[in-house]
Amino acid sequence: MLWSASCRGALFSESTMFRIGHFFLASLFAVALAPGAAFAQDCSQASEIDSVNRAAIDAAATRFIQFAAHGDLQSLLRNSIPTLAAAFDGIQQTVTHDKGAIGDQVSIRRDYLLDASKASGKIADAEFFCGVYGAGGHTPSSASFLIPNLDPGLYALVLTNVSGGKVPYMATVILQNMQGQWKLAGYYPKPIEVNGHDAAWYVERARSFKSSGQLHNAWLYYALAWELYAPVDFMSSLQLDKLSNEIQAAKPADIPGPQQPVNLAAANGRTYQLTHLFAAPGPQDGLSVVVKYAVADVSNTAQAFQDNTSVIKALTAKYPELREAFVGIVARATAANGQDYGTLLAMKDIQ
Repeated sequence: MLWSASCRGALFSESTMFRIGHFFLASLFAVALAPGAAFAQDCSQASEIDSVNRAAIDAAATRFIQFAAHGDLQSLLRNSIPTLAAAFDGIQQTVTHDKGAIGDQVSIRRDYLLDASKASGKIADAEFFCGVYGAGGHTPSSASFLIPNLDPGLYALVLTNVSGGKVPYMATVILQNMQGQWKLAGYYPKPIEVNGHDAAWYVERARSFKSSGQLHNAWLYYALAWELYAPVDFMSSLQLDKLSNEIQAAKPADIPGPQQPVNLAAANGRTYQLTHLFAAPGPQDGLSVVVKYAVADVSNTAQAFQDNTSVIKALTAKYPELREAFVGIVARATAANGQDYGTLLAMKDIQ
């Protein structure tokens, strides 16, 4: 597996917010236990890792996070596995985006040693079961990982909390042992708070919205809570499974996605094809709703602005509950080549 392909930028980058709205659900349920669907490998938790190896793993993870916090791309590149070094753009973008926001005070939360060294070739779906499992699957102390296209080798996955920056972060570091040295194989940092609130706060708000029948507000808050809570997209645990089941049960049928666009009729007589809907930090410490829709091109920015405004008004008219939970709406006209044009309107200005 090319770990860099999954490395995240800061929580609120466009690519990451795409995951918050939609990709995270596809990957979230892909890690559910499926006997026979993957080739099980060996996994050891922190208490099962010998002290010398565990100290080396923790020291390497801490060092790499500190390199990233200080913007030391050369040291990260020099200490990366070859496949990551050959596709380093994701790490570079992440580190550049997070510099000045993430601190360098690292606290180790949990270690996992993932042993796929006995495989004879690339593993299509490497599944690691860590800890003790009960009749119903996960127990509070267990975790599992489902990793596609993994090269044979000995890996470590380190969950950390990082402080000393503008906001608290969690960072997950993937290491691979190469010739006795722990090298960087993946790096997943993200803030653990949005506007001063953590995942538990957003879950409680989502439950409140759900109980009052505001299902779209609930979904958007749940999705944000998941992104704040889940260390990586390919991990499963009892706690993650419970939250994922709660989120899935709350999903409205008309949430758009790249593979399931939703049509939105506007007052101008046009129908727009929505492809993404998610929450993101908005102005004045509030949240905005971001809606993306498909267009042929965005070269005519005047027309794109008019279309964005029509989409914003139509979305608010269709889901008036959004006015209670969000301070604004961002519409992004998006062409097939990835180019887009965005417009933000504050809720108070949407008539």
